[in-house]
Amino acid sequence: MNIIFMLIIASLFIAILFFILFVKSVKAGQYDDVYTPSVRMLFDDELVEDGKSDQKSKQNKIN
Repeated sequence: MNIIFMLIIASLFIAILFFILFVKSVKAGQYDDVYTPSVRMLFDDELVEDGKSDQKSKQNKIN
């Protein structure tokens, strides 16, 4: 029974250690995306429709 308690304590210690290291790496910027911003300019921008053209298309569908 004592070995179970020792294993639980050891696993909690390891889990807490990994969690602390994960939080530390996130704060250091380890998981920041540095690739996407550089290629974002290569993609076409989506067409932005103003509200007037949207209203006209709705009126055309009704008529």
